[in-house]
Amino acid sequence: MTPVTVGVDDSEDGLRAVEWAAAEAGRRQRPLHIVHAFIWPLLNVPLGPAPGGPREGGLRHAAERVLDTARARARAVAPQVEVTTALPEGEPVGALLHHSREAELLVVGSRGLGQVGGLLLGSVGARLAAEAACPLVVVRGSAQPGGPVVVGVADPGESEDLLAFACAHAARTADPLLLAHAGTGGPADRSHPPLPEEDLARWRKRFPTVTIDQETLAGHPGKALTHAAAQASLLVVGSHHRHELGALLHGSVSQNVLHHAGCPVAIIRVGG
Repeated sequence: MTPVTVGVDDSEDGLRAVEWAAAEAGRRQRPLHIVHAFIWPLLNVPLGPAPGGPREGGLRHAAERVLDTARARARAVAPQVEVTTALPEGEPVGALLHHSREAELLVVGSRGLGQVGGLLLGSVGARLAAEAACPLVVVRGSAQPGGPVVVGVADPGESEDLLAFACAHAARTADPLLLAHAGTGGPADRSHPPLPEEDLARWRKRFPTVTIDQETLAGHPGKALTHAAAQASLLVVGSHHRHELGALLHGSVSQNVLHHAGCPVAIIRVGG
């Protein structure tokens, strides 16, 4: 059974990501896999006279304590979820990308993962968004209980995967769903809703327990989405995957919401 996988370090942001991932694993009835990368052997840190020497043993023991703490936090949130851990040697992003190949969902905090400060605020986060083999959730801010799942729809023709992810999440959490049409930053044309009514009817039939509304946003799409998601339980945005690295580095909706959103952000691959 494919797990929900979460990357963790010794930061509070990382542990909050573990708690969110544990709750999500419980909702999905999936196991939780906690990954902490043991980076020190790659950083030319003197580890003692021989492999397994006293200093390496101390660093490894500290890494194992990170996993022990994360496991305890996960079990406090979702005691019914099976929890496994991994302590791969390597840099965190590469380790997480490797584990994403066998994950249903990859979860990280908005900062941390060891030597990488401000994880999702630069090229490191762009690499995760671009290369992860599964959807990525960045846990930042705080999910508002009962708040809507907000979906940023830039191109209705590419909304299928976004809506499938968001509707399924809203059905599991019993939260309403808001389709927020984010355009190019020009004046919003409110005569054109994000999706035609017949398309909405199809999603309502598929997810009858989910209340679905839609809104057309005005202004810069990143700022407008951040504002629309101010009281959200989750913000869902799309990524064009291979092109996301350049987009994030040069300014995009995804980068904007990862800097400023006050709730967890899910990044879903769209457009192939």
